[in-house]
Amino acid sequence: MEKKEPFNISVNSGQHEFSFMPDDAKNLDIVPDGAGKYQIIYQERSYKAELLEADYQKRLFVLRIDGVPYTLHIADHYERLVKQLGLHSGGGAKQNTIKAPMPGLVLNIMVAPGQVVNKGDALLILEAMKMENVIKAANEGTVKSIAVQKGAAVDKGQLLLEME
Repeated sequence: MEKKEPFNISVNSGQHEFSFMPDDAKNLDIVPDGAGKYQIIYQERSYKAELLEADYQKRLFVLRIDGVPYTLHIADHYERLVKQLGLHSGGGAKQNTIKAPMPGLVLNIMVAPGQVVNKGDALLILEAMKMENVIKAANEGTVKSIAVQKGAAVDKGQLLLEME
């Protein structure tokens, strides 16, 4: 059975926050009412909504509901996991240690000590739960040391490599 995770929705940069289960969408009655306009019926109330902006990659949406604009950010399970593990880019702090986000097996190491990497460059591949996960650099830097070997089993939080 597949575990269903909620979407965390932040309204107007955290002014309001709530969770929304994927199955809750079944309780919404949404009817298109022109280009980017919708009539929404939820819990026996009717709302007029207009999609003003949508950035699907950042999961950021600007809606006007009953004449009032709202900015929504929708965080899915993966975004919450990245934040929970401290792998998100926030506050400008440079991440010098890369740790295993979950237990797994090191399938490949794509860098070497002394190598300069850019933000987003692939560092290694970690197999976990029958999925290959590419661990990427959170910022620019130089690989200082690699603490694991190809084929090694690692625990969650175990040091994989250090940057400088």
